[in-house]
Amino acid sequence: MRVAEALDTRITCRAFRPTPVPLPVVREILAQASRAPSGGNLQPWRVWALAGEPLAALEAEVRAKMAAGQIADGPSEYLIYPSELKEPYASRRFRAGEAMYAALGVARDDWAARMAEGARNFDFFGAPVGIFFAIDRSMQQGQWADLGMFVQSVMLLAREQGLHTAALESWALWHVTVRAFLGMAPELMLFCGMALGQMDETHPINRLRTERVGVDEFAAFQGFDPASDLS
Repeated sequence: MRVAEALDTRITCRAFRPTPVPLPVVREILAQASRAPSGGNLQPWRVWALAGEPLAALEAEVRAKMAAGQIADGPSEYLIYPSELKEPYASRRFRAGEAMYAALGVARDDWAARMAEGARNFDFFGAPVGIFFAIDRSMQQGQWADLGMFVQSVMLLAREQGLHTAALESWALWHVTVRAFLGMAPELMLFCGMALGQMDETHPINRLRTERVGVDEFAAFQGFDPASDLS
């Protein structure tokens, strides 16, 4: 699979088949992703991959806490979004949310259904593999960017294997629970979870394609030969 095809077919998959993903495949994806660039070759990522009984146990623990009325361990250790999201970013986020709930057939004022759908983040949308990514607390913005490139590499390599993913920053809301379950060292900060598995092609949510702005809206080009513009 070409990189362009992997990028074009990568989506946030929100419905997976239960088909197991073999350990050698998961190991290969992570090993290949470790070739992602990092400043000074720090390689600032730490990863945990869960399947089977450990994954089911963690999901059950979070499910029980939510059933008891707990919606998170408390504030996330980092701001997933700015506290005041300005334009055009606020509108992009709003439109993405509206498109997702429309694909699910969930009405704007059906808060129970919206909450139920949100809770599916914490069963990894039925995926057979859940992955957690963490970074040392001493790291700075540059290393967070490095971690992002590693996570993106995992997602693209998954597509090469015919698999799909969903990167889930929402798991940062359960950082205390995840830390205790995984035995994560206190100097590490949980960044996100990720669902990995085979897409359920029959589920309508997986037909959603979020919009992208045109290249001229976010990029500027200077110094190029006008004769090379074939658009």
